[in-house]
Amino acid sequence: MAQFKVTQIKSSIGCKQNQRATLRSLGLKRINDSVVQEDRPELRGMVATVPHLVRVEEVS
Repeated sequence: MAQFKVTQIKSSIGCKQNQRATLRSLGLKRINDSVVQEDRPELRGMVATVPHLVRVEEVS
C-alpha cells in the first residue's frame, strides 16, 4: 500500500479548533514536523481539512 509523508508547513495559530485537532490527530505538533502514514480514506479526509497548513509527498 502507498504511503504519504505529511509535513506541517504553517502554524495553527489563528486557525479553527477543528483544524488544530486535525493536525494533532495526524501527529503534527509544530512547523516542520513530519509523519509517514498509510494511504487511507481517513488520512485523505484529514489532509483535505488542512491543505493550507500541510505538504503531502508520496513515499516510495
